[in-house]
Amino acid sequence: MSQHVDLLIIGAGPAGMAAALAAAPSGVSIAILDDNPLPGGQIWRDGPQAQLPEKATHMRAQLQHHANIQLHSASKVVALAGRKKLLLEDAERGWVLRYDKLILCTGARELLLPFPGWTLPGVTGAGGLQALIKGGLPVSGERIVIAGSGPLLLASAATAKKNGADVVRIAEQAALSAVGGFATGLWQWPNKAIQAVTLASSAYRTSAHVLEALGSDRLEAVRMKIGSRVEEIPCDRLACGFSLVPNTEIGKALGCEISDRAIAVNEWQASSLADHYAAGECTGFGGSELALVEGRIAGLAAIGKEDEARKLWPERQRWQRFADRLNQAFALDPALKKLAKADTLVCRCEDVPYAELADHDSWNTAKLNTRCGMGACQGRICATAAQTLFGWEPPHLRPPFSPARIATLGCLDEAGPVE
Repeated sequence: MSQHVDLLIIGAGPAGMAAALAAAPSGVSIAILDDNPLPGGQIWRDGPQAQLPEKATHMRAQLQHHANIQLHSASKVVALAGRKKLLLEDAERGWVLRYDKLILCTGARELLLPFPGWTLPGVTGAGGLQALIKGGLPVSGERIVIAGSGPLLLASAATAKKNGADVVRIAEQAALSAVGGFATGLWQWPNKAIQAVTLASSAYRTSAHVLEALGSDRLEAVRMKIGSRVEEIPCDRLACGFSLVPNTEIGKALGCEISDRAIAVNEWQASSLADHYAAGECTGFGGSELALVEGRIAGLAAIGKEDEARKLWPERQRWQRFADRLNQAFALDPALKKLAKADTLVCRCEDVPYAELADHDSWNTAKLNTRCGMGACQGRICATAAQTLFGWEPPHLRPPFSPARIATLGCLDEAGPVE
């Protein structure tokens, strides 16, 4: 089974929705593909305990009003099926989709760095905890420690508090001077200043990071370094994430240029591959406001409305300045690369400890000798950690990009030879 659209958008977060809505008035046929059940991405993730902002619900409603937008939720890219053709799968079928132009809005994922005890039950990423709570995880009465870097820590803490958790510590690895300098510049973005005040917490500490998660069968406490002292904090959950990493795997597979871990784009949000654009956090972490304007620019540029897209450049520049300040202020301390001990697992799927990886000089060599990255996540967690720890280039995604049904793979025969 094969279908065709004028414009395919991968990712239905803020950037993807903005791109679709910008392009829709032109009348071109648009398909949006997303692996979540409903549009919104990770930042506007839905669930039984989620409280979506008005902007998110409004944009969702707008998508429904355009007959030329087709939304494929709970769907994924399985493989490349030829030039401007992708093999896709949802819960019921697999099919090949041909497109004329493509906008990648694949977002970002948490950077998880290994430390002793990070595989204990009760330890998640900071964004992971937020997603679990929105999905219905009960945390009322639980003692929670949130650690890592960036504003996501405060957002995760706020979600936990709203659902009855006792957030006993928020540990930010950046120094007070860096966080303070960032905060004093927020007057340039008033909504961000208000947000910072709203999310402020007496549990927040700077120059603080996890040393070890403690427990036998599950998490019982966290050992932390706060300034020059070491503190042990009893808790029921630890949410630890060290900022975000752009999801560039599909872009790399297509042949898009990658720069500084992100898909490289020009002023039109165009990638190095003709007719392929990218917007949002797959082009670099900058928050929902930057993602929204980048998405609009990409959507307009993809349908040839460069004059309208150009009018949005000043807004993008404004939010890019915010993103640059954010990334500079919360740059990771090199000490975080030394958290893992010799027996600390780096690859959780295949139980590969740090010591077995440290003697290798590349990801491919380590994978061949240790099976690192050959488990269920296919290296999405450990390869990203290894890039930070050892400076290794991450692997290229190989098809199938995720587990798929045999019937879906059979669609490649119907689509003809891969060009």
